[in-house]
Amino acid sequence: MDMLTLFGLASVSLMLVFYALEKRNPWFIFAFAASCLLGSTYGFLQGAWPFGIVECVWSAVAFKKWWDARPSPRRRRRR
Repeated sequence: MDMLTLFGLASVSLMLVFYALEKRNPWFIFAFAASCLLGSTYGFLQGAWPFGIVECVWSAVAFKKWWDARPSPRRRRRR
């Protein structure tokens, strides 16, 4: 197994773990989005550019989901 394959395996494995945990804390959503960027990088490095593009879009959607899930400043002040 070469380094590129190991990188791809690690990034996709992280995506799976963080996706499973994202309901526990918004930071898992952020970690999922970051691991999607790693998956996108893997897709482009491997030469599978459609996979790279889809992972990049998926990452943008996940970052938006994280942004919306963060506690607002109003909620933080009331605690």
